[in-house]
Amino acid sequence: MEQIEKTEKYILVAVATGEEEAAWASLEELGELVRTDGAEVSSMVVQNLDHPERATYVGSGKALEIREILEVQEADGIICDDELTPSQFRNLSEAIGAKVLDRTLLILDIFAAHAKTKEGKIQVEIAQQRYRASRLRGMGEAMSRLGAGIGTRGPGETKLETDRRVIQKRIKVLSDEIEDMKRVRETTRKKRSESATMTVAIVGYTNAGKSTLLNKVTDAGILAENKLFATLDPTTRTAVLPDGQSVLLTDTVGFINKLPHHLVDAFRSTLEEAKYADIIMHVIDASNPQWELHRKVVLDTLKELGVVGKPLITVWNKMDLLPEGEKRQDFQADASVMISAKKNLGLEEMFEELGRIVRESRVYVNTVLTYSEMGILEQIRKFGQLLEEKYEGDGIHVKAYVPHALAYLAER
Repeated sequence: MEQIEKTEKYILVAVATGEEEAAWASLEELGELVRTDGAEVSSMVVQNLDHPERATYVGSGKALEIREILEVQEADGIICDDELTPSQFRNLSEAIGAKVLDRTLLILDIFAAHAKTKEGKIQVEIAQQRYRASRLRGMGEAMSRLGAGIGTRGPGETKLETDRRVIQKRIKVLSDEIEDMKRVRETTRKKRSESATMTVAIVGYTNAGKSTLLNKVTDAGILAENKLFATLDPTTRTAVLPDGQSVLLTDTVGFINKLPHHLVDAFRSTLEEAKYADIIMHVIDASNPQWELHRKVVLDTLKELGVVGKPLITVWNKMDLLPEGEKRQDFQADASVMISAKKNLGLEEMFEELGRIVRESRVYVNTVLTYSEMGILEQIRKFGQLLEEKYEGDGIHVKAYVPHALAYLAER
């Protein structure tokens, strides 16, 4: 007999402590996360409160109402839009008599499903172990309802039955592995800096179109789906600008509102690709109604990581989905362009702005190289922008923009 796997259904629950509209928008995003993880949204519930209930997240009356909705809609459980405390997990699970998850557990589950590289998988497990270690006490009953499905990927729920010391030991082993990988990453970064090729970190809210853009301009072959967190692992590729300059473009993991701090800590070495980049390219989905929030989340996270004072290009993607004539602008950025990576619109202007910023960060030289210095000329061709070269009797007359590693040529 063929066994048909049942798709899980969840009721999404949020507490609105401010604008109710913002709570509904956050639930819509939570719904996208649920669908990304292979489940369905049964319905959504928002309760207006000054603050989430300490014991049960929602009020006791709302919990009973949710229990009735669960029975009528035959849903598998609920997912709360905020990170729950162990007591909230336990009490809410008892009140509704069903599976209870929170936003953090859902995001961790998605990361566990999408991590492909060894480093990505280790980073996810570290985050999961830290999450579970902080919730060992008082969560036994609530977590026993998890069964299969969302919340059970990764290291496995048997870890919940072990004590904190065993989990901490596992975290230590994984963290040591990440440190070894971090050293390899730092060596790679050092080689990049020695090569004088400028690096551009592509950052943005999840599903803004970063991977699609990188694929378009470098043929990177990265998975690019209309899903949240379709890709997790950073990819670096070389792109040649119209004026002949080469740059390294690095795609980074997408940011999201209420990104669990466990993940920020675990993925710090990956996210720090932006910290060591020369230029930040911030991709925003211009068609998303929540683009202002998305922009703030990304900039706040970058600030938290210490990514400040770098040239910033804001790339408004998906311009083809905007009403005709509508435009976006970022006056705080060094450049602001509108594109559609999918439709190949605006990419030329984006490259022009990127080339301008790269050029402005370089040094103009007008010098004469001897014929024995052909190696320097090759470095200029590879890492700079050669404007003019003339072969005369006294040597090679060169005009070029060069990286700071070759700035000494300007003083000759």
